[in-house]
Amino acid sequence: MSDRVFRLLETHQRLDDQLRLAQSRRVPDPFEVGRLKRLKLAIKDRLARFARTPASAR
Repeated sequence: MSDRVFRLLETHQRLDDQLRLAQSRRVPDPFEVGRLKRLKLAIKDRLARFARTPASAR
């Protein structure tokens, strides 16, 4: 696993933790929840794109 993928996975996990915390609040902020979801999805998309590219192209 490359360092880049590892950092993306760490960031994705950190966003997931923040999202769970934001959603567990008594009154979740819908804008914060939406922002975290968008960031998490963007990281997921980058990981998927990285997985699709051949190793020789990296």
